[in-house]
Amino acid sequence: MKKKLTVILTLAGILGTTAAVGAEDLVEKVTGYLQKDVKILVNGQDSALTPVYIDGKAYLPVRDAATQLGYTVNYDEANKEIELDEAADLMRSTGVIVSVQAKEDGSNTRIELLGSTWVILNVDKSTTIKSLDGKTLTAADLKVGTQIDAAFGPAMAMSYPGQAQAVNINVHADRSVKEDTIKAVNHTNDGWQVQLGDNLVLNGGKETRVMTSQGESVNWEDLKTGAKVKAYYGPFETKSLPPQSPVFLLVVQAQSPVIGTPKMSPETAQEYRNLAWAQVKEQATHITTKQDEAAVQIVSSNEVGVLASTDEQKKLLADIQAAHGNFVTVAYNTDQDELLGPLTAVFDFNTKAFVGFNARR
Repeated sequence: MKKKLTVILTLAGILGTTAAVGAEDLVEKVTGYLQKDVKILVNGQDSALTPVYIDGKAYLPVRDAATQLGYTVNYDEANKEIELDEAADLMRSTGVIVSVQAKEDGSNTRIELLGSTWVILNVDKSTTIKSLDGKTLTAADLKVGTQIDAAFGPAMAMSYPGQAQAVNINVHADRSVKEDTIKAVNHTNDGWQVQLGDNLVLNGGKETRVMTSQGESVNWEDLKTGAKVKAYYGPFETKSLPPQSPVFLLVVQAQSPVIGTPKMSPETAQEYRNLAWAQVKEQATHITTKQDEAAVQIVSSNEVGVLASTDEQKKLLADIQAAHGNFVTVAYNTDQDELLGPLTAVFDFNTKAFVGFNARR
């Protein structure tokens, strides 16, 4: 919402200082004090603002105060107005870059981010990119395996995955990348251990995400020997044989991609959004995705980790999986994604019957 503050200027403000000579009736000299022992807190955090006290009243510079409160200040010279524009609501995601496509002229870069959200981000000269120590970076520093958190939007294309403009990106680390076959999976006192091939052991904990290449969460218990995965880990490794390293993201590769997956019209996709909203409305206070912007996708029955709750749903799930049928998933981002992952409702493609929710972390 845009808020405006109308400023009534003195003659000096309108005509300039020299033109105000003799306009004493419109100009009054005041004495103020910078009160440096007074702290200004914004959202509970200390700010660098220092108030000026004039006649017992505290004053703050409008531009500095507006910035701290999340507004931008614009001055309308024609109408002599100051406009306070509220910052747009941006979406946020953390994860690892799994693909990068840069235009030859360097005008923009398209990155695919997989983590708390599966999203395609457009990075251009308007995007602010920084390291955690505040160093300014460029799109050239964004590589496959780079761990980031990003703010994007406020608009997002209603595609799957969603696509949006990256506003700012914080680079956390460059992870090593390895694609191989799982040789062993073990549950330990500290979490999980996955051996990739003969040359690497990965240690996973609460901070590790395990998912498909389309952002669907996968349970550690569902990782099987012989499965192909792509790991984003490290980058440091122990000097043991085989070496060990902490894993940040483990992506399970599709074992049998759907051939001839049916297409879905926009009208049908919207129908699924409406059906899904009826199932998630009790959690609406946590959902950050707008009702009509939820991601809708057709997936094969071996690509979901759905939890059916009723006997009827369990039977339907078993029947669809036995027939190698398809599901429709409707995914929502929530304010709990960092802890639990996205909220995904699952439906039978043929009957539109609700099957359950995909398992969250």
